[in-house]
Amino acid sequence: MEPLPFHLSPLLFLLLSLLLLAHPCTSSRPQVVERASGPEQPQSSGNTTGSGKRTCADIVVCRPGILLPVWMPEKPPVGEQAGRAVIYFVCLMYMFLGVSIIADRFMASIEVITSQEKEVTITKPNGETTVTTVRVWNETVSNLTLMALGSSAPEILLSVIEVCGHNFDAGELGPGTIVGSAAFNMFVIVGLCVWVIPEGESRKIKHLRVFFITAFWSIFAYIWLYLILAVISPGIVEVWEAVVTLLYFPVCVILAWIADRRLLFYKYMHKRYRADKRHGIVVEMEGDLAPKGIDVIMDGKLSDGSSCPGNSSSVTVSVQTGNELDQKNDEVVRILKDLKEKHPDKDLDQLIEMANYSALVHKKKSRAFYRVQATRMMIGAGNILKKHAAEHARRSAGQDADMATCSHICFESAQYQCTENCGTMSIGVILDGGTGQNTFYVDYCTENGSANAGADYEFSEGTLVFKPGETRKEIKVGILDDDIFEEDEHFFVRLKNLRLEEGGNEGTGSPPKGRLVEPLLATITILDDDHAGIFTFGQRVLRVSESTGTLTVTVVRNSGSRGTVAVPYHTEDGSAKAGVDYEETRGELEFTNEKTSQALKVRIINVEEYEKQENFFIVLEDPKWLKRGLSGNPTPEEEEARRISEMGKPILGEHSRLEVIIEESCEFKNTVDKLLRDTNLASVIGTHSWREQFIEAFTVSAGDGDEEEQRGPNCCDYFMHIVCIFWKILFACIPPTEYWNGWACFIVSISAIGFLTALIGDLASHFGCTVGLRDTVTAVVFVALGTSLPDTFASKVAATQDQYADACIGNVTGSNAVNVFLGIGLAWSVAAVYWEVNGKVFRVDPGSLAFSVTLFTIFAFLSMGVLMLRRRPSIGGELGGPRTTKILTSLLFFGLWFLYILFSSLEAYCHIQGF
Repeated sequence: MEPLPFHLSPLLFLLLSLLLLAHPCTSSRPQVVERASGPEQPQSSGNTTGSGKRTCADIVVCRPGILLPVWMPEKPPVGEQAGRAVIYFVCLMYMFLGVSIIADRFMASIEVITSQEKEVTITKPNGETTVTTVRVWNETVSNLTLMALGSSAPEILLSVIEVCGHNFDAGELGPGTIVGSAAFNMFVIVGLCVWVIPEGESRKIKHLRVFFITAFWSIFAYIWLYLILAVISPGIVEVWEAVVTLLYFPVCVILAWIADRRLLFYKYMHKRYRADKRHGIVVEMEGDLAPKGIDVIMDGKLSDGSSCPGNSSSVTVSVQTGNELDQKNDEVVRILKDLKEKHPDKDLDQLIEMANYSALVHKKKSRAFYRVQATRMMIGAGNILKKHAAEHARRSAGQDADMATCSHICFESAQYQCTENCGTMSIGVILDGGTGQNTFYVDYCTENGSANAGADYEFSEGTLVFKPGETRKEIKVGILDDDIFEEDEHFFVRLKNLRLEEGGNEGTGSPPKGRLVEPLLATITILDDDHAGIFTFGQRVLRVSESTGTLTVTVVRNSGSRGTVAVPYHTEDGSAKAGVDYEETRGELEFTNEKTSQALKVRIINVEEYEKQENFFIVLEDPKWLKRGLSGNPTPEEEEARRISEMGKPILGEHSRLEVIIEESCEFKNTVDKLLRDTNLASVIGTHSWREQFIEAFTVSAGDGDEEEQRGPNCCDYFMHIVCIFWKILFACIPPTEYWNGWACFIVSISAIGFLTALIGDLASHFGCTVGLRDTVTAVVFVALGTSLPDTFASKVAATQDQYADACIGNVTGSNAVNVFLGIGLAWSVAAVYWEVNGKVFRVDPGSLAFSVTLFTIFAFLSMGVLMLRRRPSIGGELGGPRTTKILTSLLFFGLWFLYILFSSLEAYCHIQGF
């Protein structure tokens, strides 16, 4: 666990000041400063008569909590009172620790839920379509709903539980915690994030549209609180006010989603723009660190800035989708290339293991991930990224070890081709690994595809026997010929039922002596030979590295292979020029009878450009029929065959013009795809079984995530593990995130957070009254600080690791708005409806809460202005920047928080006049 930064040490001074501030309340001469008549009027009666306003009595009275009663006697000796305060404080801190650990499980479930994916079709500029997977949840919507709920669940639930648990009367602890947490988030967390950026670096908000929306709502939420407390209906919260407060939450989410998707008027705004140059404030929609060559124009298209095969340059799904797809591939490719240059002696498997952790570190992460990572490092559970990479390496080693004792049986290839007049098709099945001492029986059978058994091929099934020492067998399938022109057809052959004994049950013992592995299904394509053929390239676009040398391109002959056909071809310039980027080529490919493919070659000239992206074209001309496969004096049967063949003269297919894109070297394409699958963050922080959770609960791991080399846990890690072992074991009983796609863990976790939050509310109230602090002061200092510390560490990690500032600042503003709309809106809606049904009004004292809200709003406006000024080119972004500016900004934000706590506390004790 990292030590608390030195600039947070004034917290100790602040806490001491608050205790001294409360000390006069215990003097022997009582001084009662009243806000209104009826000096000790309880809140419950305030809903029927009176104003409902409290008094500034000098004695804080302990009242029974929702779960915890008052510790009797109420007025113990000073020594015992100090002991009680210590016990309450320790229990309160331990409950905060428990909430942090259960929030770990809660945020992991949210990460799994919001990581669900679906398949979509992406259209490239040239009209070609590809199918890829994208997340079901929009990132902005998930951040403002489930992510914000997970981050702020204790504050929100505390407000709701306090109202519902105290006869639907308004309390001070819940709303005070929400406002205090907002102040801590806005001033302390942002100030810390400004401070921790490495020297000479800066971070800028990328999605300014979304940030402006959430920033507006985060400030408007507290202005609205002031209006309903002190202006519209002072001291009374009407039903419509509470309901509107709650409804602001979906409105905020919808507007942020519209801004993110560039709908309505946003689609007419260019994605990059700047304010008046005289002011020097850069307000572009994307940060300066965006990949070169990628820009978004008004119609939502992406310019082609990709550098790796398979990347989509322009999509019809959404701007964000295509951009992210390109960036993910490019980032993994860059990591692999860098590692290969640094470690040329390593083989590909070793490079993959090294790249796995690096890709996880650089991958864009969600708010949930940073929260989980910070909590696990704090409690001695270790760096989850390094643990995942180590586990991945162990699994890879385990697969190699598995093949030493377990034989793998599969098809030699997943795809086979033959012409319909070939007679018999041979399909290879191979055995790899194992001890070589066992006999294996494996069944096979053919299955219809577009080709039908009995009409296009002979149905076949049987059993292959691999005796000791045998590693290859063949399956033979008869192919039926006809003289009817038809499309190419296919059927399947499947392997199944691997066993050790003939006629025995499926299985090879435990541990298994053999297993079926992919490919288990072979696809056999029957090429029609009654047509001269359709000649085409296999694709419309081909990306090649400029270091390729000689490019070999295959021209395929589909839907027939009868006769000899010549296909002329030539190259054409695009942005690549013949003689500079490639050698001009012209020629003719000859396909003999039943020949189904030919290759042409073009030499690529390596001019060693760093980010090259040039294109040229290879064009197929009309094919010429040289020989038709028929004799000079045909019989009547051959005449009929000639007539059939005339119907099938050679033609060009769909892809007769191939675009060749020459770009910088792009290695490890398959490895990139594999790494993208292996670095799914939902699988990194999620769990698959209770067994896994209990093993993790009892395991101590190194908590420092900044070291490059692996190390063992230190004394601090063991100490935190022992302290947290009760919570770890208890919360290991929560359903794993794999169940119900994370929803089972979500429901149980939020229920546990609600129970602990009720205990925290009681403990905080009892601690405050024991030391003489009001609930409002206890809330804005102790409870807000305890619930926000995990977010503090998570934001620190996000600030240093993320490329942009969105994960720090944007999430703070979104969380502050959600706290009010959900936490206060839901609680007050329930209470207002309850009292309305009973024919009474719901009274809320506007005093301390309205004062705190007003103070926070003023300071929030000031802080937002400072952040926008920091976008000046001389500073570079909201976070980091020149050392002097960075220090001054951090001190300003910490000072605003200190002033907020000080003034709120002075008002609570009537030293200054509130509302």
